[in-house]
Amino acid sequence: MIQVTKPFLPPIEEYLAYVRDIWDRQWLTNNGPLVNHLELRLKEHLDVKHMVFVNNGTTALQIAIKALELTGEVITTPFSFVATTSSLVWEGCKPVFVDIDPETFNIDPSKIEAAITNETTGILATHVYGNPCAIDQIQAIANKHNLKVIYDAAHCFGTLYKGQSVFSYGDISTLSLHATKTFHTIEGGAIFASTAELLKKIAYMRNFGFSNVDQISDLGINGKNSEFHAAMGLANLPYLDSISQYRKDLYSYYDERLSTLEVRRLKLNPKATFNYAYYPIVFANEEKLLMSIEELNNNRIYPRRYFYPSLDTLRYVDASSCPIANDMSKRVLCLPLYNNLSFEEVDFVCRILLRVQNN
Repeated sequence: MIQVTKPFLPPIEEYLAYVRDIWDRQWLTNNGPLVNHLELRLKEHLDVKHMVFVNNGTTALQIAIKALELTGEVITTPFSFVATTSSLVWEGCKPVFVDIDPETFNIDPSKIEAAITNETTGILATHVYGNPCAIDQIQAIANKHNLKVIYDAAHCFGTLYKGQSVFSYGDISTLSLHATKTFHTIEGGAIFASTAELLKKIAYMRNFGFSNVDQISDLGINGKNSEFHAAMGLANLPYLDSISQYRKDLYSYYDERLSTLEVRRLKLNPKATFNYAYYPIVFANEEKLLMSIEELNNNRIYPRRYFYPSLDTLRYVDASSCPIANDMSKRVLCLPLYNNLSFEEVDFVCRILLRVQNN
């Protein structure tokens, strides 16, 4: 069976070495030494100053919304994972959808200002598939209208924009470290703040609002992560370079093998690096996509429709007009891409896709 993704796992002995230390200390959670060590290592690796490790990427978004005190309307994208929209609704905000750029799949900055009202307090944009948004244009709009900016950078581990970590932009960026991501901690996430003061507030909010043992300084939730999750992150860190290179090689091989397939591909931001987190293709119509999925499934290959459906169609949001996102969501398919996927398996996937096209 070939799945759309599989997690990288380090040699089990290396992970167990960390677990044995946890057993000896009997310190399982509550900001333990491995959590602190992982935060330091990640800040060094990503070249960022203000970061905290949390229990998942959705909690990261919820804390970000609360930390920036967003209320009322928040402009966002309909083409993302459902958590992007659900987090806004969960925190009492109203998502206002702006359609996407048909080539980058990111929110179209030329359409943002028309959606701004006196109820708008922020912009929540997703760097889709790890491909950075039009960051400079979004920030200029935010500055003009005094809006906060959150980037859902769930897919962006290791991505650079204009030579800096993509997490350096906006008021807050959030990251997923779920098992499906290029770098993972089994379950996990991170929050990157633009200032030390904001990070301090976020750190309190992650731990129920406690600023010390007997003082609650802010409204908070339980966003902490455990020593076992941090251990997986630390065990995975030494393999990042080889993982990244192999994913890039697979991505290039897909490009080569599918050069004659009648599909469109993601247009990458020329000011950014790409981490090869996903391999999306866009079919001419939904019928061709569904035919391809059926034939792949018949051969025990399971790609995913990232992202379907378009989020503006969810039952708990107001109806809006996002024709590009709606159309794109029906035609985009992410093919298998993971560290132990073989080139022979990629060949198999590509042969089936080409055969469907030629029938």
